[in-house]
Amino acid sequence: MDAELAALAAAGATALVQQMVTEGWTQARDRVARFFSRDSGGDEDVLVGELEEARAEVVAAHDAGDSETTADVRTEWRSRLRRRLAADPAAAAELRDLLDELAPDADAGAPQGGDTYNHISGGVIHGTVIQAGSVGQLNTGDGRRP
Repeated sequence: MDAELAALAAAGATALVQQMVTEGWTQARDRVARFFSRDSGGDEDVLVGELEEARAEVVAAHDAGDSETTADVRTEWRSRLRRRLAADPAAAAELRDLLDELAPDADAGAPQGGDTYNHISGGVIHGTVIQAGSVGQLNTGDGRRP
């Protein structure tokens, strides 16, 4: 499998796992089940069940702060996507369309969701640590900085 298809499978798995904890899950689940069952002879109802099992794992892991289980689920679906693309490289176009459907605001510059886990280590006994997802310039409105 070439690098482009491998990257596409990884992006698909990431988007799928992210969708598992959103309100749009049902629509995403049904669309992904159709993608896997089309031209593969797979039973769409079985795939929906498998996706629901994966979602239950991800939701429980999310609630418990267990990033390892979430990563395991993502790895499993990445592997399944890779196998699907290897069996039918023409499915890449459909997977790209699916990714566009799952993240329609991505092209508009909307921030992407997802979990961030930070770990701090070192030899400092006391001190201040500041972590931020985005640090920008503050402005008081009159052109002066606060």
